[in-house]
Amino acid sequence: MASSTGIGIANLPNQRHKIVAKSGAHFTIMVVGESGLGKTTLINTLFSTELSPQKDYRRRHVKQLDKLTEIEIIKAELEEKSFKVKLTVIDTPGFGDYVNNRDSWAPIIDFVDDQHELYMRQEQQPQRTEKSDMRVHACLYFIRPTGHTLKPLDIEIMKRLGTRVNLIPVIAKADTLTQNDLMVFKKRVREVIAAQGIRIYTPTVDSDDEASADLARALSAAIPFSIIGSTQDVTTEDGRVVKGREYLWGVAEVENEQHCDFKKLRSLLIRTHMLDLISTTEELHYENYRQQQMETRKYGEPKVKKLDNPKFKEEEEALRKRFTEQVKAEEARFRQWEQHLIAERDRLNKDLESAHSAIKQLEAELDTLQVGYGRGTQRR
Repeated sequence: MASSTGIGIANLPNQRHKIVAKSGAHFTIMVVGESGLGKTTLINTLFSTELSPQKDYRRRHVKQLDKLTEIEIIKAELEEKSFKVKLTVIDTPGFGDYVNNRDSWAPIIDFVDDQHELYMRQEQQPQRTEKSDMRVHACLYFIRPTGHTLKPLDIEIMKRLGTRVNLIPVIAKADTLTQNDLMVFKKRVREVIAAQGIRIYTPTVDSDDEASADLARALSAAIPFSIIGSTQDVTTEDGRVVKGREYLWGVAEVENEQHCDFKKLRSLLIRTHMLDLISTTEELHYENYRQQQMETRKYGEPKVKKLDNPKFKEEEEALRKRFTEQVKAEEARFRQWEQHLIAERDRLNKDLESAHSAIKQLEAELDTLQVGYGRGTQRR
């Protein structure tokens, strides 16, 4: 009896399924890119709900005085077929929006590292039941559809992100390029990524499952994903109501694989590889960070904070400049005062010499008078 039905080990996946279905999942996604590339629209389209309101980009140039990349955190709980996912979206407004974008990636990199640090610190505590986990499981980097290649700013931040998170490059607003231009642009981006040694997330090919292996190869071949984002319903020429953008020449459909790679990206992020993204973050990126920190720090020792925040640098430069100007102004005032004192001293010296000369002249006249007076007395 036992040999025909087994001992029940095969039921372990079912038990695991019940545990996961009951506890749900946590998923954190970060979107990085310049303003106006459709980051908010894509997130709302991916999860079929308005997680983040549309931003007003008419006032984005008012922030030129700040010159700082911000971090915005949006949290939501999604439910589908009684399965719940606690979703966290990390937005990075302000990145790449300025003429001088030096160190604009620093707040983003610091945020990713800080989440690993916070989780590691929590693991070292005696009580670990209520751990807060905001480690980034996937980072969508939005590339502007220029049709040329990656900009130096893109390369710099992608190099830094690729070693810390599951980096997934996407070409924003792919409907602004023709199909031929899009294919050439994709090829150029892939060549730059390979030449610069940028690490990006690629799905693992499972040789035991041919269907999964084919899907993984198709997803890998589509990187960087060309994206069209839209939450608007439009009607096609054949009467279908779809999510897309309407133009004079027709409709660009979000979920049409001949128009863009949205369905492939959604499959990678949600339907087929969400668990792999989470486990890769845990087993690769977090472990690399933990190992690096444990090799250079003692147990329980706090992380050394870097003092090269670009905002602090600019404030320090402004203070140094103002201090230098004040010192120069004081030096000029001191020189003017010194010159005034020298002039006053010279004037007083001249007056003293004049008084000296007058006294000597008076003494000479007095001597003359005394001599004349003495002669007159002798004659008498």
